[in-house]
Amino acid sequence: MQRRARRLLLVLLTGQFMANIDAAIVNVAVPSIHTSLRAPGGALELVVSGYTLAYAMLLITGARLGDMRGYRRTFLIGLGTFTIASLACGLAPDALALILARVVQGAGAALMVPQVLSGLQLHFSGAERARALGYYVMSLSGGAVVGQVLGGVLISANLLGSGWRPIFLINAPIGVTLMAAGLRLLPADHGGRAQRLDLWGVATLSATVLLAVLPLILGRDLGWPAWTWVCLGASLPSLALFVAVERRVGEEGGYPLIHLQALARPALAWGLVSLGAATSTYFAMLFTLALYLQQGLGRSALYSGLALVSWVAAFGVAGPLLRRLPARLTPRIAAIGYLILTAAYLAISTSLFTGHLGGTRLITLLGFGGFGLGLGFGAILAHLTSAVPARHAPDMSGLLTTTSQISGLAGVATFGTAYLGLIPRTGAEPATHAFAMVTAALAGAALFAAYAAHRSTHAAATGPAPDPAAMRPVVVD
Repeated sequence: MQRRARRLLLVLLTGQFMANIDAAIVNVAVPSIHTSLRAPGGALELVVSGYTLAYAMLLITGARLGDMRGYRRTFLIGLGTFTIASLACGLAPDALALILARVVQGAGAALMVPQVLSGLQLHFSGAERARALGYYVMSLSGGAVVGQVLGGVLISANLLGSGWRPIFLINAPIGVTLMAAGLRLLPADHGGRAQRLDLWGVATLSATVLLAVLPLILGRDLGWPAWTWVCLGASLPSLALFVAVERRVGEEGGYPLIHLQALARPALAWGLVSLGAATSTYFAMLFTLALYLQQGLGRSALYSGLALVSWVAAFGVAGPLLRRLPARLTPRIAAIGYLILTAAYLAISTSLFTGHLGGTRLITLLGFGGFGLGLGFGAILAHLTSAVPARHAPDMSGLLTTTSQISGLAGVATFGTAYLGLIPRTGAEPATHAFAMVTAALAGAALFAAYAAHRSTHAAATGPAPDPAAMRPVVVD
């Protein structure tokens, strides 16, 4: 990979990494924020979820704006918004100001993050794209774990008595440095598209995501009141309305938020299902493992974060390994990776049931799980990004990021609620039993991800070949 290409990749992935860290780091800071700002429980929930809600709602819109206005310009605007909002979070005088800043921060991330994958598709090809996607996959997994560890370190240090504030303030110098690097290193946009933004598509999609995501964020803590189920049910007709709007805009020669015709292929549908199922297990494992180690076994938050280092390290190894595997294995790699993930979850569950899961074995099995997820996720990501023409990179980028986000929330809501429901009382024994049951369920979800990956790659192999001219990406000089 050429020097300029490496620098371009570093800029894009640092933006992705920052967004992932901030999605996770605030969870560790909740007790400190509660004490410092005297924020009630509902406000604390909004501090955590306000970012996620804005982020999930605007990801696809951010991807389309990148296509219309240029991915470089949109990335830098999103980065600037994210950086300013982070500074506002760190200086917030009260809970309301912090909540509003978190919402703006999530909106900035939604503008920035889709441009990362679009940039990789547009400016890398062949072996360089495979390598870039491997590093992209590593940044996705590493951000969540680093967020937890870094949050614990910064809050424990209590720099100059600032408590939780450095977890946000640290983004300001990083964001300014990244902005300067982006202005110099990101290739200039080539015009963009003159079409108007599909406002009806934005409205119906935002409503759909809001109806689906809000109950997933708040439902577990509120005990799943009736309104959460009403919202989840209403998200389905809202989704149907969004699809109808997009079809009408496309038929009238307009510029829809998502080009449904270009993406309506079984290979892509099964690939997104596979990615969503596997992602849901990862976020669910993060959540339930932290509860098990901290509340069940009485370990510290820092120990909980460090226990996942093996997962992240193995996840990172899987990405670069993909391009070195024989070409004949390419259609099977995603399914093989998810089968390894399935085996790791089953081994953890079996060890818990038999009472043979010590710290060393847990860390080892987490390493196998991270390797399997990295292998499967990297392979399915490469499959999906190569299965659509480069001109539809924003469509795929928005769908991939939104699918991952909503699947992660659904995984936490489903498996997190199951874990909490399986604990009749406090103590190590009931927590161990609950975590064993949940990891067995995670194995089932990972097995389904392997099946969906197989269906996706098989459908691609037997379906019509894409147009090579349309698929050819721009390569960085």
